[in-house]
Amino acid sequence: MEILRARGVEFDVVEYLHQPPDEAQLRRFLELLGCDPREMIHPGAFEDLGLDLDDYGTADALVGLLLEHPGVMNRPICVRGDRAVIARPEERVEEILD
Repeated sequence: MEILRARGVEFDVVEYLHQPPDEAQLRRFLELLGCDPREMIHPGAFEDLGLDLDDYGTADALVGLLLEHPGVMNRPICVRGDRAVIARPEERVEEILD
């Protein structure tokens, strides 16, 4: 967020743990990110659930996992127009600012 503030970019923060994305929003993120749902899963958080990621072999199964356990979502996801990036590390947000 500091990068955005320093550049004077207005942004909204979505507290995904308090207001998790619904399926349509999650699928829109995936479309904008151009990634496999597996890339949206934070490995450390997933391991804490005691589940095996290999048990979720399809995109739909992974989306279901993200909907059921929003805490495993890799974040922050920054969206600007028709582009998005998982800003980890935070400097990646610059990819959508130009």
